[in-house]
Amino acid sequence: MTHRSPFDVVFLSYDEPLADALYARLSDTFGRVKRLHGVHGMRRAYQLTAEMVDSEFLFIADADFEIAADFNPEEVCALDEEVAMRVWRTVNAVNGLVYGHGGLKLCRRQALRDLRDDVVDVLAGLPGRIEFTPTVAGRTRFNQSAFHAWRAGFRECAMLARGCEYGTTSADALARLDTWTSTGAGPYAADAIAGARAGTAFATDTPPDDSPWQNLNDPAWLAQRYAASR
Repeated sequence: MTHRSPFDVVFLSYDEPLADALYARLSDTFGRVKRLHGVHGMRRAYQLTAEMVDSEFLFIADADFEIAADFNPEEVCALDEEVAMRVWRTVNAVNGLVYGHGGLKLCRRQALRDLRDDVVDVLAGLPGRIEFTPTVAGRTRFNQSAFHAWRAGFRECAMLARGCEYGTTSADALARLDTWTSTGAGPYAADAIAGARAGTAFATDTPPDDSPWQNLNDPAWLAQRYAASR
């Protein structure tokens, strides 16, 4: 069912096999959805979304996000003054975890323009408070190929093991790490688990302030790391 979104919507894709199908599904819900494709560098891609829209706030969906059939954007209110981003939860398509990983986001346009570069998890660099809503907006279908499943597991678990920049408690992070590295079902589940274990090992071997952490936002580096693991 198509709704009238009060805010512009941008779909971010890079190399995901299901990007076209998930873009079409998102468009069925929101109506008109703009798309940014193939931009190298996650920080630059997120910053560019701010230049594609006219509204003060914008929805951002990554190309592994499958929106729930009953999500209604007309019910979404604007962000409070001190809030830079609101994140909806997703259901992990491999291990069933439910939290903000891969979730739908509502961002303040100016905050994206002012994104800091001193963080690893790019959107943790937004100036202002980040708000997490308990509502589940869909699934994160990162397991679109062996490489995409591995890459998602590597990035997420490296950041969880380093220490979440969103303020997640260490107990929650450890519980999520345990699930990522031990549990999975469905397509490419073994690759997601392998990536999660490799990302955890990377975090163990890399001091938290070392420059290699920025490689987590470099698709070419991640592809080389994946190839070396085969």
